[in-house]
Amino acid sequence: MPATIDNFALKAKLPVWQDCATLRVVTDDSPLLGRRERKTLATRHALSSVALQLAVERGLENVTIEDITARADVSLRTFRNYFASKYEAICAIAADRARHIGASLLERPASETLWDAIVNAVLQHYQEARQALDPELMSAIKLVVSSPAIRGEYLKIDAEMQEALAAAIAERTGADPGADMGPQILAGAVTAATRVAMGRWFRADPPEPLLPMIELALRQLAGACSESALPGQQRSSP
Repeated sequence: MPATIDNFALKAKLPVWQDCATLRVVTDDSPLLGRRERKTLATRHALSSVALQLAVERGLENVTIEDITARADVSLRTFRNYFASKYEAICAIAADRARHIGASLLERPASETLWDAIVNAVLQHYQEARQALDPELMSAIKLVVSSPAIRGEYLKIDAEMQEALAAAIAERTGADPGADMGPQILAGAVTAATRVAMGRWFRADPPEPLLPMIELALRQLAGACSESALPGQQRSSP
């Protein structure tokens, strides 16, 4: 890996553009990935870090692929080996996190209940988001992610997270995904809860930490599924 890319991967300060928990789960010692795959993911994440950093500094529309390759000190061909667009590059870390939440679920101990395993698998990818970001920095990130192109990438990320999580739920429980809708329904609910928490995080003023919001969203989802009365409905008398 070129030294410049490696330096950016180490120096990036935002949990949004360098989620250390994600990097640890998918690139270090996961039995699901070989050395070459871990190196590939590390390079993707480093390029993504550079792309987001430039977008925050200059504004999304003022950043080109050539700007990214120049800052990262790589060729255009190298960039194209990993990404089709700058928008895809900016969202790469989030995309890889979404794809690997399912793998993290399969690595959870069999002694955990299914729900606890799902919650722990999701939260381990957000451990670096324990602190609120600087308000000025958060405002710059909002401008980047509010772009229609970026929002389109995040819709794809949500779909990938749901599919990966549903497949892992089916494997862990022995369900037949072709016949049983349960894994898709549960994965869809968890994905939606995470998306709602992210939306609340982006809108928070002043900024708040992301991790507690995701924890709260999953807790409220569990409560809604276990309660006999949903919000807005009257509880029946005992």
